Amino acid sequence: MKQYLDLCQRIVDEGVWVENERTGKRCLTVINADLTYDVAGNAFPLVTTRKSFWKSAVAELLGYIRGYDNAEDFRKLGTKTWDANANLNEAWLNNSYRKGEDDMGRVYGVQGRAWAKPDGGHIDQLGKIVDDLTRGVDDRGEILNFYNPGEFHMGCLRPCMYSHHFSLLGDTLHLNSTQRSCDVPLGLNFNMVQVYVFLAIMAQITGKKPGKAYHKIVNGHIYEDQLELMRDVQLTREPLSPATFHINPKIKSLKDLETWVTIDDFEVRDYQCHDPIKYPFSV
Repeated sequence: MKQYLDLCQRIVDEGVWVENERTGKRCLTVINADLTYDVAGNAFPLVTTRKSFWKSAVAELLGYIRGYDNAEDFRKLGTKTWDANANLNEAWLNNSYRKGEDDMGRVYGVQGRAWAKPDGGHIDQLGKIVDDLTRGVDDRGEILNFYNPGEFHMGCLRPCMYSHHFSLLGDTLHLNSTQRSCDVPLGLNFNMVQVYVFLAIMAQITGKKPGKAYHKIVNGHIYEDQLELMRDVQLTREPLSPATFHINPKIKSLKDLETWVTIDDFEVRDYQCHDPIKYPFSV
């Protein structure tokens, strides 16, 4: 929690105003931030200075793991995070690759589970990583990459959190996640949960011990219409005691995650928080 608040304060104090072409808004911006989450110690990085809807973040991650490309499928899991980008983004609505209502195109999980090969066929990046780690193999390339410039025009949004690199030290699994762009008041709340949970899930289904998750943010920003709420409300609140995160121990494989697992198989205990803050969302 302290890492999160320190980054928010750093942006307020040191950020530089940058015009964002996609949204047409100004952002107060800093470059490079590094956060670390102790998954082994169950130090769950859930924001307490406002209510955090962690279920939506975990549901979105589950959709990525399954390779979903439709906002309706994400809604069925319990999150509406893709509704706006799939259906309100003018550039995507006019894109010939859009297949219809709720279609997201070739983004995130599609790249992770079905990366198109130039010579035909697809690569299941996540499947390869799970197979390797389960056998105790780390080839220094256990990398899940969502960033495919050759197919940006075939999706509604470029990935923000674009790379997850898993590493084995003995029987302990670690994760380095890289994020090119981060809406800190809104997105980071989700991203911290997802990085932590991704390592916890992967350790469980591969039979490894979870270690630490390292979260690199390249461009961290606060939109101009979010600044007052961050500076004058959220940063004035005292953080509360941290919650803990728990996964159904019956989840044993990638196939389980692909088939029967729901948001009800995850639990947060002892979560205390301040009132919600409704930050504006930029499509």
